[in-house]
Amino acid sequence: MKNLIQIAGVIDKAEAQMLINAGVDYLGFPLRLPVHKEDLAEEEAVEVIKIISPPHQAVLITYLNKAEEIISFCNKLNVNIVQLHGKISKEEMERTKLLNPDLEIIKSLVVAESNYPELVIMIDTLSDFVDAFITDTFDPATGAEGATGKTHDWSVSRKLVEHSPKPVIIAGGLNPANVKKAILEIRPAGVDVHTGVELKNGRKDLDLVKKFVEESQEGFALIK
Repeated sequence: MKNLIQIAGVIDKAEAQMLINAGVDYLGFPLRLPVHKEDLAEEEAVEVIKIISPPHQAVLITYLNKAEEIISFCNKLNVNIVQLHGKISKEEMERTKLLNPDLEIIKSLVVAESNYPELVIMIDTLSDFVDAFITDTFDPATGAEGATGKTHDWSVSRKLVEHSPKPVIIAGGLNPANVKKAILEIRPAGVDVHTGVELKNGRKDLDLVKKFVEESQEGFALIK
C-alpha cells in the first residue's frame, strides 16, 4: 500500500463512476454507524459496488466489532476491504483474520486530546492482525469519530506513522487546500477524504475531487 487515495461517503453509481474516472483508488461506504446517517441503504450499496473493479476497490467502513458480523456484512456487500472504526478486542480482530485471511483490514486510530499513548498501545496490540491503520479526528462536541471535517494534531499522526510497522493512511479534515501539506508533514501511505470534497448538498464535487487527487499525487511524488 503506497500513495493511496481514498474518498468515503459514496452516494450512488454516478458518484462512484466519477470518483473512479478521477483516479480515486479506494471508494468508502460508511454503513451501520452509531453517529452519522448512512449515505445510502445497504441494498443500494450492493448495487453501486458492482460497478467498482480493480484496480479500484470498494471499502466497507463500519463500527461492527464481532468477527462473524464483520465477515457476514463484507460478504453481503461483496467487498474484500473493511475499515473498522469501533472499539474491537484483540481476540475479535484475530478471529476476523483467521476466519477470512484474504480480508484486508484497516483499523482506525482516532486522535483525541492526549490519547497518543493509547493509540501506540493499539498499534502494538493489533498490528499482527491488520493490513493498515487510518488516523482520524474525534469531535468532542458530537462524539463523532471521523467525517467531522476537522483536522487534528498532525504531529501525532506523524509519530504514529513512524511507530507503526503497518502502513498508515491519514484522514480528518483533509481537503484540496491542505492535503499536500499534510502528506509532506506526515509522510503517510495514503490519504482519505469525505466531507472535504463535498458540496453543501452532500454530493462530491468533481472539481474538488480532481484537485484533491492532483494535490495528493504531487505530495506523494515529493516524498519518494
